[in-house]
Amino acid sequence: MAQQNNQLDREKICCSVCLDLLKDPVTIPCGHSYCMNCIKSHWDTEDEKKTYSCPQCRKSFIPRPVLVKNTMLADLVEELKKTELQDLVEPDKNLQENICPRHDELMKMFCRTDQQCICYLCSVDEHKGHDTVSAAAERTERQRELEGSRHNIQQRIQDREEDVKLLQQEVEAINGSADKAVEDSEKIFTQLIRLMEKRRSDVKQQVRSQQETEVSRVKELQEKLEQEITELKRKDAELKKLSHTEDHTQFLHNYPSLSALSESTHSSSINIRPLNYFEDVTAAVSEVRDKLQDVLRETGTNISLTETEVDVLLPNPQPEPETRAGFLRYSSEITLDPNTANRHLLLSEGNRKVTHMSRQQSYSSHPDRFTMWPQVLSRESLTGRCYWEVEWRGGGGGEVAVAYKNISRVSGFGRNDKSWSLDCHNDSYKFYHNKVKTPVSGPRSSRVGVFLDHSAGILSFYSVSETMTLLHRVQTTFTQPLYAGVWINPDSSVALLPVSV
Repeated sequence: MAQQNNQLDREKICCSVCLDLLKDPVTIPCGHSYCMNCIKSHWDTEDEKKTYSCPQCRKSFIPRPVLVKNTMLADLVEELKKTELQDLVEPDKNLQENICPRHDELMKMFCRTDQQCICYLCSVDEHKGHDTVSAAAERTERQRELEGSRHNIQQRIQDREEDVKLLQQEVEAINGSADKAVEDSEKIFTQLIRLMEKRRSDVKQQVRSQQETEVSRVKELQEKLEQEITELKRKDAELKKLSHTEDHTQFLHNYPSLSALSESTHSSSINIRPLNYFEDVTAAVSEVRDKLQDVLRETGTNISLTETEVDVLLPNPQPEPETRAGFLRYSSEITLDPNTANRHLLLSEGNRKVTHMSRQQSYSSHPDRFTMWPQVLSRESLTGRCYWEVEWRGGGGGEVAVAYKNISRVSGFGRNDKSWSLDCHNDSYKFYHNKVKTPVSGPRSSRVGVFLDHSAGILSFYSVSETMTLLHRVQTTFTQPLYAGVWINPDSSVALLPVSV
């Protein structure tokens, strides 16, 4: 309560100019009191007008009033100062920062024009004419802005905390979904493995059962034939003995019974099958393996996260493309493997171009290197649907091929059962596979396109110019991943072209 009374007393005897306790208080004719220096400074600014006004009520005086110290107010100020000194008030640690460095007065005013705190002398000096208010009034205004800023910050904090909770929920949902997907996948693959194990057991049992049946059939026939052989040998011995009998009557008597033969096993009942009794089983199992590999390979690259779920996209059978744009959808980036290149071949342009050189290159020894013929395989294996193009440069030409990885390193493309090759030189085409040569007709072009549908067993070669012309198509069963290959004749080079839609 004492502090409140002091505050009220202090407001009554404060100068309205400097907003501090009156110093050498004087009372002007209108009854308002000011510090002597404050009113003097105010009237000094009005000397040119020869009219002197009250800073509070704006009443004018002519001439300039004579200022006389108000001793009663001075005594009241002194009493208030003594009272304040007796109160236990913590000194302002930042007092020095609140003192005007120019006038050594408290900065209790604020200049909105220059956005800085000033003292009352500054307001009538260098800040004269500026928009000035008391520091308390500016504080009130800024306090409202501060509360608005705090409200905005607190709202943003609340919003961000909600966002963090949502993200945490999403993390938990992702982890939960992933854990469930892994768990379910493990169960499905376990079931698939069990199904494959059962199928393997069934196939094995069926093969063994059929093997036993077939072997029993053959052995039974074999025993009948052996019995017949034994009987025929016995008959032959008796007839031989009879042939040496000198007694004609005895000969004629015994001959009818000895010459009669039992019914013979006809050769048509002996069904000798080809040696590949169960190769159809192997082929069927291989086909299942290839289809499963293709499904898993294509499925593995099509597992994509959407906004709501994980979709496993299974491949659908598609017809062979009919246009170049259709083939380009399956374009493959292929590079050549230096470890397979014959020593007369020079690779360049990022291992996409190969040139036949008269001088051998200094390649290191490698078991995959072709040693007999000037040919090279790709680094990338080819499965699924693939399309690529090669361009011949120079007059020598060569061959475009595909081959299994385990092709003999001393065998040429198409000269074995592990590779397929299109010969593209001498202004003609010839197709080779397993040492069989097939003439091919078609328009001559420096560029050849190759389309492979591994699972369907389709391999097609096209002459590429403004249009695509089918040169040769192979329909077979591929049992291993394939690799692109080229055979380069002297004075020639070939480039694997990057193709895109």
